[in-house]
Amino acid sequence: MRKLVLFLHSSLDGFVEGPNGEMDIGWVSYDADLEKHAKEILSTADTVIWGRGTYQMMYNYWPTVPSNPTSTQHELDHAEWIEKTAKVVFSTTLENVEWNNSRLVKEDVEEEIKNLKQQPGRDMVILGSPRFAHYLMGLDLIDEYKITVSPVLVGSGLRLFQGIKEKTNLKLIENKTFDSGAIGLVYQAVR
Repeated sequence: MRKLVLFLHSSLDGFVEGPNGEMDIGWVSYDADLEKHAKEILSTADTVIWGRGTYQMMYNYWPTVPSNPTSTQHELDHAEWIEKTAKVVFSTTLENVEWNNSRLVKEDVEEEIKNLKQQPGRDMVILGSPRFAHYLMGLDLIDEYKITVSPVLVGSGLRLFQGIKEKTNLKLIENKTFDSGAIGLVYQAVR
């Protein structure tokens, strides 16, 4: 069975977005070490899961990277990966999704995720989409939490965990310390 993996960056005080909204993530301690870590995580996945807002933000940016002369090699590699990767977008308001290898799901989120888990393939990764991740956490559908914690206190914004109604036991299966002082944590849901 395929795993549903959440991959997010967090501040030490538990925020995934700063007080200025979804693009307020400049505090992430991103460097070559963390780029390598992200690439390793994404190498296990063949499907990206997004909510509407993150899909739109990513679609507006990543297809432009190959033609941008200032793009780094890491950005070019990620743009190539994301272009060919299956993308499943969950939204009740979008009418269609136009990005290559994208599919729109408008209803029955829980059933769709359960069906996707049963299909052959590699991991599915929620890449960003913290609000949608909160919803999936509430349904107990996330199998692994891959969180990088940056050594910064943001003070306010959108929290990593919100709306948890029941205790969720997790098992630490990996931790790494990066050159920047960030920490990579991998927790598996214990069911």
